[in-house]
Amino acid sequence: MPVESHPVTARHDTRFEHAYPVEAPDLRSLYEKAKRDQWNVSRDIDWTQPFDIEQGVLADEMMDIYGTPFWDRLTPAERGDLNMRFANWRLGVLLYGEHGAMLLCSQLVECVQGQDAKLFQSTQVADEARHNEVLQRYIDLRLDGEIYPVGGNVREIFDTLLGTSSWYLKTIGLQLVAETFAVSLFRMLAESSKDAVLRQVCRRILQDEARHMGFAMLSLPDLVGQATDAEHREMEDFAVWALGRTLAGTFPLPVYQEMGFSKADLDEIKQFRRDRAAGGDETAFRKYFRRDLHDGLVRNLRKVGLITDRIAPSLEGFGLKLAA
Repeated sequence: MPVESHPVTARHDTRFEHAYPVEAPDLRSLYEKAKRDQWNVSRDIDWTQPFDIEQGVLADEMMDIYGTPFWDRLTPAERGDLNMRFANWRLGVLLYGEHGAMLLCSQLVECVQGQDAKLFQSTQVADEARHNEVLQRYIDLRLDGEIYPVGGNVREIFDTLLGTSSWYLKTIGLQLVAETFAVSLFRMLAESSKDAVLRQVCRRILQDEARHMGFAMLSLPDLVGQATDAEHREMEDFAVWALGRTLAGTFPLPVYQEMGFSKADLDEIKQFRRDRAAGGDETAFRKYFRRDLHDGLVRNLRKVGLITDRIAPSLEGFGLKLAA
């Protein structure tokens, strides 16, 4: 099978440091924690744990059609097949995200200023590489090795982040928005997956993600506070763009097509998903995920100073509740 890839034109200035004092003790402390907490995919995950493939991988409630007539008409075997295909698709999206994050953080090593920031970002490159490795290994060993093509919002988000020249815009898009989404999803998988190995994988990844969020919390507030009006507007607009693309979500179209659903079925499923979200009668899993994600986004954006009256209507339009 040919290796698939696509080029992304990237432009940024590389900062070559000539002196190496500890100027940001908090970031240096984060770097020390990153060195301490490194783990090994081959050694620290128990890949030998038994797995009943017929029961599926994910909680059934995570699938769009759960609780609908489309779900009711499936046989138990078909539900298990849908669950496995949906797991392949969902974990594939996360795999692409971790790979994109690895590429982004390698850029950040170059373009952030200060030795402490560079040292920490070098550890995040290793973290994201490990996440890429562990998800790929899970798909190969526990599923059937199939990875659905990347597309839609995921590709657009990472192509844009990789192509932008500013380290702080990359950080806003990755650490504040994309990572917050990933944290909420990994947390839900760690608590609800039917497979003990996937729960273990997600818990390990979450340990790393807490540090990654910490980089944004430590590096952005002063920068945002000292920004000119034009720079602040640029950061606000970029945050709104990243939020819009991330919260729009993705739809597992190839999964449903492989299961034999017609175009009319797919249109009805998409409309049902929209209606259910708008009406607030989502499954408990989706309600938990949405609340966790939205609370995390608002909290982090507020901490770094990017929630302003100017963009508040856009944020509320995404369903984010800004009231303290």
